[in-house]
Amino acid sequence: MNISTGFKNTLRRGNMKSRDLPIWILGLFIAILWILPFVWMVSTSFKPAKEVMTKEIEWFPRHVVLDNYKKVFEYPVARWAWNSLVVATVSTTLGVLFGAMAGYALARLNFPGKNVFFAVLIASLMIPTEMTIIPMYVGFLKVGLSNSYISLILPTIANVFSVYIFRQFFMGLPVELEDAATIDGASRFGIFWRIAMPLARSPLIAASILLFTLNWNSFLWPLLIIFEDKMKTMPVGIAAFTPVVGTHTQLEGFGIAMAGITLLSLPGLLIFFIFQRFFIEGISRTGIKG
Repeated sequence: MNISTGFKNTLRRGNMKSRDLPIWILGLFIAILWILPFVWMVSTSFKPAKEVMTKEIEWFPRHVVLDNYKKVFEYPVARWAWNSLVVATVSTTLGVLFGAMAGYALARLNFPGKNVFFAVLIASLMIPTEMTIIPMYVGFLKVGLSNSYISLILPTIANVFSVYIFRQFFMGLPVELEDAATIDGASRFGIFWRIAMPLARSPLIAASILLFTLNWNSFLWPLLIIFEDKMKTMPVGIAAFTPVVGTHTQLEGFGIAMAGITLLSLPGLLIFFIFQRFFIEGISRTGIKG
């Protein structure tokens, strides 16, 4: 969608050059390839079981039915969605807040080992989640924090991406603004809360979209730490609809699984499409440019 819009705007401004045309065509081709599985997923969610597996790919259902969605809602999907919403919202709010505070400290405060600490944070991204999840799992079990919102939220608060996005933004913030506030008697926390944060709208939205999507789609940790059906999150609950482990037939299971995954993907897509302009602007200001 962004590629085609940009293509039209470029043509309208008359800035299209002959060497740019292959790049736009390639980008449009990649965008179409990217969206095709999503189109097939949504289409399959409205198909009856006999139309799911056909010799030729049918991008649109011959007969539109809602049976798959009805069968999905026979499960406590509303409860799972509520759990995911609570976890994603609280985790994102705390993750953005602490990420902004840590990013501001790394950008503006001078303390011994600051650059080393930041380098260690970035290096931690190379550590696979599977290496840390078992010790964390054992620790949560020993302190009795399984099957709770706390167990789902606590491990997600600290996020390196959030720290990095805010740190890069605050590095480019004019120091004169803070100097003027210091002369007026503002404290460091007051400068952060009243000056830095209001100016950080773009990185705030970018970090919020990234963290909300990450927390909403989290699967492995909720799968391990939650044992009660009522505390499941959407990704864990939807996994029960897969044809391999589900209670339905294979053809019927595909349609139900696609309906469940469609419902799972809607919040993240809606949030991104609504705030995509701020997301792109926020990412571009952090130095993460493609």
